[in-house]
Amino acid sequence: MTVETAVDSYLRHVSIERGLSANTVAAYRRDLGVYTGWLAAQSIDSLSAVTSNTISQFAQQLGSREEAPLTSSSLARMLSTVRGFHRFLLEEGVVEQDVAHEVKPPKLASRLPKAITIDQVGALLAATDGDSLQALRDKALLELLYATGARVSEAVALNVDDVIDDDIVRLTGKGNKQRIVPLGSFARAAIDAYLVRARPALSARGRATPALFLGMRGARVSRQNAWLIIRAAADRAHLSAEISPHTLRHSFATHLLAGGADVRVVQELLGHSSVATTQIYTLVTADTLRDVYTASHPRAR
Repeated sequence: MTVETAVDSYLRHVSIERGLSANTVAAYRRDLGVYTGWLAAQSIDSLSAVTSNTISQFAQQLGSREEAPLTSSSLARMLSTVRGFHRFLLEEGVVEQDVAHEVKPPKLASRLPKAITIDQVGALLAATDGDSLQALRDKALLELLYATGARVSEAVALNVDDVIDDDIVRLTGKGNKQRIVPLGSFARAAIDAYLVRARPALSARGRATPALFLGMRGARVSRQNAWLIIRAAADRAHLSAEISPHTLRHSFATHLLAGGADVRVVQELLGHSSVATTQIYTLVTADTLRDVYTASHPRAR
């Protein structure tokens, strides 16, 4: 089997059998394109010629090259893709040994998610107030993101039928896994207003689509459009912090945990496969408690 054929088989596997999203498969394709290009540059055209040392040299080159060396996080992602590819080759019997197994990605520093305060969230949402079609759409989108902790890709992929009984939304996350998340009263009201007063007019401007959130020309809102909507609202709210769709997801989790929610419940709401990912947010709330204690207790310092 040639290297190119093996890559194609792996990408079909992760797309069809594992059900990974199109965006994830595209990222795998880019990473493996870099990897196979490097193999070709080393005159390695057979999978049997790849050794652990080969992959170690590949990783070293990516991190030390003069032009655009990869950061630790990008290198870790690249090696994760390569390790998954070689593990697949072993499982399929294409090779007799997983030569990437011993190659460890660089250790990443623990980065705490960036959340904004409840008051800042309120200011951001208030910046979408208005009766125009765009304002009604923007309000519904931002209220849903904060009320559910949805990833931006999950939010823009929603169809009208995914809003169930007005107070529950069905989100489709990584690996096409679905989860049910409640909608708060503010998000419900914003979505109801949008569905009644804005979406029909926006839908009439384009082709028929089941998409929940529509752009000004009647097509489904894209991830990039969602980012621009949030950035514009942040500018109007005069928020100095860098605000992105993920900021609302981080804030959703942080505020729930600070309010006493169980970490397992937050894990389910966020669609995390591992509770360890969710527990990162407990560090954020612990830091907040520590800051308040230090500033308030007479014998804290």
